[in-house]
Amino acid sequence: MFKFWMSIKKEYLQLINDKVGLLLMFLMPLFLVLIITIVQNSAYQIVNENKVSLLIVNKDKGAQSVRTIKLIEKSGMFDITIDNSVDSINIKRVLLKQDILTAIFLPNNFSEILEQRAKNISQEMLSDFGIAKDSSFNNKPKSSFQINFYHDPVLQDNYSISLINMLNSLISSVENSLMIESVYSELGIEQKTARLRNIALSNKITINKIAASNNNSNLQPNSTQHNVPAWTIFAMFFMVISLGGNIVKERINGSFVRLKTMPTNFLLVLYSKMFVFLIVALLQVALIFSVGIFLFPYIHLPQLILPTNFLSFISVVLLSALAAVSYAIMIGSVAKTQEQANGFGAVSIIIFAAIGGIWVPIFVMPEYMQIISNFSPLQWSLKGFYILFLKGGNWNDLYTIILSLSGFIFINFSIIYYKLKLDKII
Repeated sequence: MFKFWMSIKKEYLQLINDKVGLLLMFLMPLFLVLIITIVQNSAYQIVNENKVSLLIVNKDKGAQSVRTIKLIEKSGMFDITIDNSVDSINIKRVLLKQDILTAIFLPNNFSEILEQRAKNISQEMLSDFGIAKDSSFNNKPKSSFQINFYHDPVLQDNYSISLINMLNSLISSVENSLMIESVYSELGIEQKTARLRNIALSNKITINKIAASNNNSNLQPNSTQHNVPAWTIFAMFFMVISLGGNIVKERINGSFVRLKTMPTNFLLVLYSKMFVFLIVALLQVALIFSVGIFLFPYIHLPQLILPTNFLSFISVVLLSALAAVSYAIMIGSVAKTQEQANGFGAVSIIIFAAIGGIWVPIFVMPEYMQIISNFSPLQWSLKGFYILFLKGGNWNDLYTIILSLSGFIFINFSIIYYKLKLDKII
């Protein structure tokens, strides 16, 4: 036991003298978690809290364009600028010049076409009821009604589509209101139009957003619950630069050979390295998670909520940390130079992170990439954390993750043992 503790002391002293390695293992992931969570939190809340700049160019003189603009203002989603002097040719240039994200152009026949469409539909409805003669849509416009929506090219396509759907819904509500007015007008009871219109517009179905969970938790997923576990995993695996390079350096400068002359088993040295860097990985988890729990609320970010199943949470943390340590030792054992260990180790972790869902969610990837992602150890760890943090999972949901990480750890140590045996170090 004395030899083991002395070996741990040696690894500790070597670690604290590696200032660059400590910065990479602790400060870099901390800044990554802070910056990416802040950015993504703003993206998640843009619909509810931040308004999108919208330029409205209204060439119509009728009442329906005014009603539509009022509904857009009432939605609270847009920071509206109205400039009716802009023509359709220059609207794109004005949008970019004034640094406005979106614009909508209402043509001079907007109210006329909207009223005519509503009238045609109402007459057809009354005709089907046998109240009015068949209009056969004689007055229906021959082409579909189109409104131009402009957007800054930096605005993502999926968000532009969401805004278009929102504006289309607002315009449709105006058209439905006109249709009610037209039906009542045809029936000769125009005085009741306003009352029915108000009832129809207010009679909306509320859709509640509920995140699926295995433990019936009401916790809503947010940028913190997604990013803190993900980048903690990345931080743990990125220790390959420090630990892998450390092993190569010791092997090259003859430290391994000198250690063989000592009255102890060389595997004891590897166990001490594994123990020290396992503690480092756990400290990374403690540091980053503490920031999510205690610091995030003070900078207006969602607080990190730890899983209720604490034992399974600790198990996933330990397995992920051991997977990161075993991979770093394996790279250090196989690489011939420190440059190889640092280069291949860093690039491989970045690739594992990219295909493993750390940077981009798996479900948005092509199908073949989703299959490839199953071979990333970072994906296995991330799934384990997501099962606990987002889905309220239990041991039954984690058994494939535990088996995958355990198999990965076993393969790494098998390669380490075979390589050191081949080099006659053990």
